[in-house]
Amino acid sequence: MKLVIVESPAKAKTIGKYLGRNYKVLSSYGHIRDLPKNALGIDLENNFKPKYVIPTKAKKVAKELKDAMKKSDLVILATDEDREGEAIAWHLLQILPENKTKDYQRIAFHEITKSAIEKALENPRKIDINLVNAQQARRILDRLVGYKLSPFLWKKIVKGLSAGRVQSVAVRLIVDKEREIKNFKPEEYWGIEASLQKRDSKEIFYAQLIKKDKKTISKFEIKNEKEANEILKDLEKAEYKIIDIQKKEIKKYPQPPFTTSTLQQEASHKLGFSAKQTMRIAQQLYETGLITYHRTDSLNLSAEILNKTQKFIKDEFGISYCPNSSNFYKNKSKGAQEAHEAIRPTQENRKPDEIKNLDTKQYKLYNLIWQRFIACQMNPAILDATRIDIQAKNYIFKTTGSTIKFDGWLKIYPNKLKENILPSLNKEEILELIKLLSEQHFTQPPARYTEASLVKFLEEYGIGRPSTYAPIIGTIQDRGYVEKNEQKRFAPTEIGFIVIDLLKENFSKIVDIKFTSYMEEDLDRIADGKQDWLTVLKEFYKPFKENLDKKYEEVEKKKLEEKTDKKCSECGKDMIIKLGRFGKFYACTGFPDCKHTESIVSPTGVKCPKCKEGVIIERKTKKGKIFYSCSKYPKCEYALWDKPLNEKCPKCKSLLVEMKNKKIKCSNKECDYKK
Repeated sequence: MKLVIVESPAKAKTIGKYLGRNYKVLSSYGHIRDLPKNALGIDLENNFKPKYVIPTKAKKVAKELKDAMKKSDLVILATDEDREGEAIAWHLLQILPENKTKDYQRIAFHEITKSAIEKALENPRKIDINLVNAQQARRILDRLVGYKLSPFLWKKIVKGLSAGRVQSVAVRLIVDKEREIKNFKPEEYWGIEASLQKRDSKEIFYAQLIKKDKKTISKFEIKNEKEANEILKDLEKAEYKIIDIQKKEIKKYPQPPFTTSTLQQEASHKLGFSAKQTMRIAQQLYETGLITYHRTDSLNLSAEILNKTQKFIKDEFGISYCPNSSNFYKNKSKGAQEAHEAIRPTQENRKPDEIKNLDTKQYKLYNLIWQRFIACQMNPAILDATRIDIQAKNYIFKTTGSTIKFDGWLKIYPNKLKENILPSLNKEEILELIKLLSEQHFTQPPARYTEASLVKFLEEYGIGRPSTYAPIIGTIQDRGYVEKNEQKRFAPTEIGFIVIDLLKENFSKIVDIKFTSYMEEDLDRIADGKQDWLTVLKEFYKPFKENLDKKYEEVEKKKLEEKTDKKCSECGKDMIIKLGRFGKFYACTGFPDCKHTESIVSPTGVKCPKCKEGVIIERKTKKGKIFYSCSKYPKCEYALWDKPLNEKCPKCKSLLVEMKNKKIKCSNKECDYKK
């Protein structure tokens, strides 16, 4: 009997279907060993030797694997092909009986299909210790920063805070962006547009003013209403004549297949999925054999799948949609691992509508991946683009339009292309002016990061790797450093500002984009066998430790307290406002003798519909999440997550509430009223 070990039960189930009776497939349920939770777990005096332990939750699984090994002739480690998977396989070797693992086999595959499994079994290898060392180096670096720098934050700011080698850089990006927004000063500018009509026609189109006296008018050149009105006056009784028509054919090429980051970005834009949600669903699709491995930054595609896809496109859409040779794409992101494949369906002809047992979200994500992959191998869309210049006195107006001549890849992967269809016009033609408009504009501040734009920035600058984007985004929210606003954009909290300012001032390298990117490159060099992992750890830790010791002496504790007129309800002493991980709260000045605290609440002015005595107030959970409850709590336990409105439901007379997307609904779960 041969024992195959993978890291997840779903993956084990799928692989088990492809292997015969001579194989037993078991799961390790992720990492079987890790650094201890309540200690540093690194021997700093002995070359950073990690002190791995088997976590309590993994002990039962470890015993089952050891027992299964005793009955097996060969152990085959079939964990994922990335650094994390290689490390899981290596850790399994450390806990299994040495006499049984002497002739172990390590297999890796990019997709869970019968042919891929069989091919992997025909080409076994040994553990790639370079990949293992790269994973260990990352884990130790993260542990050193987290376990050494977090206590510094506790002492100098407030208990419960944490720092992270990559997470702190992500928070810094959001903090810096917020400062840009706060310091932004809008500038006024005006635009002038003519609404025109072809004579003897009802078709109206619009043209923008672009030149005066043959000189281009820049976007911000018309600074105020007075200047705009002068131009309008100058254009009175002007004749609008077409002086130039330019027509050209434009090719719109398909987008590349998905990588981890582009999948997260597109799933956010098109499906509204968070990075964490996208990765969870992609994991399910991978483990059931529907897509290739979803943690990748490569744009490569296998020759076999490309040949099959060309045939599929010809059969499904016709020869005009299929290029003479396959489309190839080059990755521009830093540190991309080109040995892997892009994310694609394992079978090009497995249409989303033909797959059974997919839930709604799995269907949506698979459909997105399948469409994007097929589209990336199709011919470009062809657009007819037209530009028309119109003269009025010494001014030039411009209008543009385009129509889709051939849809190409857009047939399967619709994209928002602006189609401005113009009437049939000729050079020297005189147009009729319907209205001349001037419009005031203001320059806009930079936009806050969404999950998609944050992931894009992290990838472009080589901060983190595909497998880390979703955990980073989750961590910085869980820590209370940033929160999402109603537009699903990130804004830093007060504690986020304080932590980043302290780190920038005293540990600039830890939150430096270039330094963090360089550390990622070091990890890549370790994985490629071009860099010694212990050297990287030593070069980082020595100056870090020296600076940390120095800063413990130099930096004073931040005073984050505000006096109030409020008295403690338990001991009568003054209450102060303190700042904690998840925002401000009231605390008794009698601490530690009196440990009484209270939430800072905001009344909504809405009477409690349950007890009719209290009013509904806004509160925060311990993790900073906003909810609403009765001021008479615990006497009245009425509470809800959505913001209450001082309005009654027209259907059932219950309270109306406003959801995060600004839509209104009834608070009564049995009532379906919405507006």
